[in-house]
Parts: sequence; C-alpha cells; structure tokens
Amino acid sequence: MRPSAILRMYSARLTLFTKTECGLCDTAKARLAQVQKRRTVEYNEIDIMNKDNQKWFNMYAFDVPVLHVSRVMHTYSKPDIISEEKKLMHRFTEEEVEALIDDAEQQVQAG
Repeated sequence: MRPSAILRMYSARLTLFTKTECGLCDTAKARLAQVQKRRTVEYNEIDIMNKDNQKWFNMYAFDVPVLHVSRVMHTYSKPDIISEEKKLMHRFTEEEVEALIDDAEQQVQAG
C-alpha cells in the first residue's frame, strides 16, 4: 500500500550530532544507515567541531553522539513545521531509533 498524499507531506527528520575520531559516533552512523535501509527519513549530520557549530559544541561536547528525531511537515506556502525533538544519546539501538520514528509518524495521525 502506498502512503496517501497527506502522509507524504510528513516525514521524520533525524539529526546526528557527531565529531571525528569518535568510536561511538561511528557505531551510531552504522546503526542509522541500517535504519535508513528500512525507513524513509530525512537525515543530517552536524559536526560539532566545525567552527560554525559552536552552539552545538557547547551543548554536546562531552555527549556525542546525540540523535534528534522530529516530525517535519512539507508545505509550499510556509516553512517546515517541526515537532518537539526527542533525543537519544551515546549508545542507542536501531529499535530505539525506529520507535522514535514511529512516534513522529503517529503524531501525524493525531495532529
């Protein structure tokens, strides 16, 4: 069954806060790659060591990897509407990520 036009307007957005030479980050990226094989999501990585990401460095310097999962609504007339972000930190499983994606998708039906 194909998703309806309404459901295609929504997606889950995954944002991974990471840095180089981080073993936990490499594991997180591998797990997220597996999730992306099964689920359609928007995926972004933010390197907290980049000088343009000072805000995120200050917030997550000792906590990476950190994953934010939120719901996004795509419209032509206004910017994406993002739900409150849910977070996973350090070590997380594919199942935990998919549970947050499910939660974001269920918000679509309820919202």
